[in-house]
Amino acid sequence: MLALCKRGFFGWKGIVKTHLGLKTFQSFNGVLAVGSSLSFLLVLACAYSLLSPRVPQQADVATSSSSVTDCNLFEGSWIQDQGYYPLYNSSICPFAEQGFDCLANGRRDQGYLKWRWKPKDCTIPIFNARLVLEKMRGKRIVFVGDSLSRTQWESLVCMLMTGVDDKRDVYEVNGNTITKRIRFLGIRFSSYNLRVDFYRSVFLVQTGSVPKRAPKRVKSTLKLDKMDDISNEWIDSDVLIFNSGHWWTPSKLFEMGCYFQVGGSLKLGMPINTGFKMALETWASWAASNLNTKRTTVFFRTFESSHWSGKNFAYCKVTQNPLITTRGKERNALSDIILRAVKKVAPVPVTVLHVTPMCASRSDAHVGTWSDNPSVPDCSHWCLPGVPDTWNEILLSYILNNDH
Repeated sequence: MLALCKRGFFGWKGIVKTHLGLKTFQSFNGVLAVGSSLSFLLVLACAYSLLSPRVPQQADVATSSSSVTDCNLFEGSWIQDQGYYPLYNSSICPFAEQGFDCLANGRRDQGYLKWRWKPKDCTIPIFNARLVLEKMRGKRIVFVGDSLSRTQWESLVCMLMTGVDDKRDVYEVNGNTITKRIRFLGIRFSSYNLRVDFYRSVFLVQTGSVPKRAPKRVKSTLKLDKMDDISNEWIDSDVLIFNSGHWWTPSKLFEMGCYFQVGGSLKLGMPINTGFKMALETWASWAASNLNTKRTTVFFRTFESSHWSGKNFAYCKVTQNPLITTRGKERNALSDIILRAVKKVAPVPVTVLHVTPMCASRSDAHVGTWSDNPSVPDCSHWCLPGVPDTWNEILLSYILNNDH
């Protein structure tokens, strides 16, 4: 368009010269008048085109989608995008927790909403809610994991809600409200016979009671060789997304009196990373034995970078812009364990949503003090709308390109 504008500005000079020799024009002033008028109209058209916000077209979806499988979607950078985001309004989405609705909770700056993830070698398809709903008609999408999984689940539900005309057609299957502790939440899009479910399983493996003759410090155990007792409910799904990691910390385990167990034996001295590795080996064996590869597409999301700082990581500072340097947060030991574990799930193909690097710089997008409990800062969870929407855009790009 810039080239066209330049041609418009400078092309009239040649046109005027050409017509000066024609008898049709009676004077040089007449030529200039006509040329000036047309030039002015062309300038207005160019200005409108350059300044008007870009409206995504259906063709963009197909064009972008073709490149998704040809590159690493998680190698790239965040770029500002003033016209496309946010994808929804949390305040009018009945399935978004109040605690994640940062704008409604008093956050004034909105710059964190205006960053788009741009892969290095391709483009993420433009989100089209109606297209996704049609493609997923009759399907069941299941998220399994901790509160970060629930955040992504809420994000996807709110994204899809924008494509539904009658919001009454979307409801929680048991009439439950969204809470932090409930183990199952299921949203049904009745017009499309689509279910989007969430199962709370923060460790993926079973928790157990205290074995006999255990030391007094043992209050509970984590059975590394047994899958969560609700795992059978995950099998009947078309898309299955796992995450785990944020509860694998001393404060959530040993300091709470929870220790590892394998068979009937306590493993009091086992390091957390070793326990996490064994739990994922149990998960890999379960997936290989129970999942139908002809139906279920499996994903595992890596550890999401948090941005706690200070002594004992107790200080939470939410910045206005992404970090310039990631301070090593683009790597995480638990993410490395996940990357190795998924290779052992043969014959089940598992796609890793390796979000650790892309989240490393997003210290601007955490909940901070803009939650339903501002006295407790939060540099682990993300505002909605926000970063989890990008995870879902990538997830959907894989789903829509899957032959299933």
